[in-house]
This record gives sequence, C-alpha cells and structure tokens, in this order.
Amino acid sequence: MIDALIISLQLALTTTLLLLVIALPLAYVLAFKSFRGRTVLEVFVALPLVLPPTVLGYYVLLMIAPDSWLGSAWASVFDTSLAFSFSGMVLASLLYSLPFAVQPMQQAFRAVPESWLELGKTRGMSIKPMLRHIILPASKGGVLVAAALSFAHTMGEFGVVLMVGGSIPGETKVASIALFELVEMQQQEAAQLALILLAVSFIMLSVVYSINRKPLVVGS
Repeated sequence: MIDALIISLQLALTTTLLLLVIALPLAYVLAFKSFRGRTVLEVFVALPLVLPPTVLGYYVLLMIAPDSWLGSAWASVFDTSLAFSFSGMVLASLLYSLPFAVQPMQQAFRAVPESWLELGKTRGMSIKPMLRHIILPASKGGVLVAAALSFAHTMGEFGVVLMVGGSIPGETKVASIALFELVEMQQQEAAQLALILLAVSFIMLSVVYSINRKPLVVGS
C-alpha cells in the first residue's frame, strides 16, 4: 500500500509540474488569441472531461506501443518500453488532466482587467514581460487552482493508468488500482487507503475553494 501511494504521489507531482509548463502557453493562446482552428484546440483540451478514461487509455496505449513510431523511438533512445511504464503513465496523465490545468488558467487570464493590459502595451511590453509583470501576478490564484486540481485529478486516476501502465507492483501500481485490488482481499487496508485518497481530495479541493474566495490583487 505504501509503495502504491508513493507511486501515485510521484505521478501526481510529475504530471502537475509538467502540466503547469504545458498549460500556461495554451491558456494564454486560448484566452487572448483568435485564430483559425481555435475551436478544434479548445475541443482537444476539453475532450478528457467527457471521454471515458478507458477510451483515452486505449488510444494512448496504441500511440506508445512498441511498434508505433513514438514507442519505437522511445525504445531506441532509452532502451526500454514506453508502454506499461511510469513514463507512459505520465504521458497519459498529461493528456487526461490537461483541461484541469488549462481551463482555470484560461479563466484567470481572461479576468485580468483590460486596462492593465493596455497599460502594459503603452509601456512597450512584449508578451514575456506582460506575462511576468501583469498577467501571472494577477492570475496567481488561477495558476494555484490549476496545480491543485491537476494534482488531485491525477491522484484519483484509475482507468487511464490501468490501461497504459497495468498493475506492476513497485512500478506502475498506483493507489487507486491498489485500492481496487484490496477491496476483495483485505478490507481493513482498503478502508485505510480509501480514507487517505479521500483526505487528499478533500484537502486539495479545500485549497481550490480557499483560493477562489480571495480577491484579485496584482502581486498578492
């Protein structure tokens, strides 16, 4: 049980950190840019919200299979399979939790007062200084919400990680899978693990609601 929790924490932390890097430019583009194909991009980002996890896991598994271009390229570089590995689960988790990172940031970016953005433009700020000095400080709450939701969502994954990572003890067996397997065998340990996962979810959602109640203040 401890090993499964550690793997879940490692997966959630790795996925959250990578998602913050990936989601930030996506959220910026979706919040401020108009372009052909924007709807397609928004649908792609939001798709995991409605797509059954096993379906997403199935397509990810096909994408990283040893005979796929990505799977074979990974094997040639790292001499290991991407399917049924921790790295494969990270990739699947990035796709599965993507909307939980992008959408809070996108909403926070859109909430930045237009007058602040115009002020930055009048001072000759390019995109990077505008992000660093105006948009991100004003949207710090949204970024924190994105991190909290991504972490909590990844901690609770089941279908996607089971399809892509399997259930290899000490390697890919995460807490949600361990809980499923414990239910029929060890009721006491299953109850303890379920309580831990419930506590993590409760804490992360408490963080989210606490952040959302704070007023918008630049640099706060």
